Amino acid sequence: MKEVPKKPVEKTQQEVKRLYRSGKEKILGGVCGGIGEYFSVDPVLIRILLVVLFALSGGLGILAYFIAWIIVPRNPDHDWTDDD
Repeated sequence: MKEVPKKPVEKTQQEVKRLYRSGKEKILGGVCGGIGEYFSVDPVLIRILLVVLFALSGGLGILAYFIAWIIVPRNPDHDWTDDD
């Protein structure tokens, strides 16, 4: 009986893209940096949009930011030595 070489197992499941707070592009909590990394956009653009949201929403945007700060987990691949 001849032994058949096994083929390498291919990944059938795609790697899931996750939203994390950024430890590299962080000013306050890393929320804007994380959103920028997720969408491959400069975090400065996200910060500008957030300031506009703050101005137009009458403070509701600030609440949304702090909720995201609490809900969105830290990126485990980044250095978080200077804790928030």
